[in-house]
Amino acid sequence: MLDIYTLGEEVLTEKCQPITKFDSGLRVLVDAMFETMAEADGVGLAAPQVGVPNRLFVINIKGVERRAYVNPQILETSIETDTAEEGCLSVPGVWHDVERPARVTVQAQDLEGKVFTVQGEGLLARALQHEYDHLNGTLFIDRLNDEEKEKVVKAYEKKNKARRRSKP
Repeated sequence: MLDIYTLGEEVLTEKCQPITKFDSGLRVLVDAMFETMAEADGVGLAAPQVGVPNRLFVINIKGVERRAYVNPQILETSIETDTAEEGCLSVPGVWHDVERPARVTVQAQDLEGKVFTVQGEGLLARALQHEYDHLNGTLFIDRLNDEEKEKVVKAYEKKNKARRRSKP
C-alpha cells in the first residue's frame, strides 16, 4: 500500500516527467498503485498522487477497463461535453460537478513500452481526463470557477479537520 498525497502537497501541482525505464521497478509501482486504488475504492490513480512525479496513471473500471497508462497523451476530444460529479482520492470526502469533453482518444505506452490507443466515453472518458490532469499538476477543483472551488476547499478542510480530531 502506498500513501495517497492530498490537497496542499506540492507534488500534486507539478508537471510530471516522462518515464524512460520500462523495468521491474515500474511493474512493482503499477501493482502497488492498483492495490492502493482498490483499497481506497477509486477508479483511477495517478503517480503524483502517491508522490511519484512521473507520467503514469492506472484505471480500473469494472467491466470496462483495467490498464496502466505510461506517458499518455490526449490525441483528441469531442466538441460535445458532459457534466458529472467527480471526486478525487487526493481531495477525499468532497465531490462536485465538472464539465469535460464527452469523448476522448488517448495514446500511451504499456508496461513494456508498446504504444496503444484508447477511445473512451462515459466514465472511462472522464477518468482518462481526470487522471491525465494530475500529470499536469491539475486537480478537478482547478476546473471549477473561483467561488465553487473555494466552497469545495472549505468543505474538504472542514471534513479533514474533523477526521484529524477523531484519530486517537
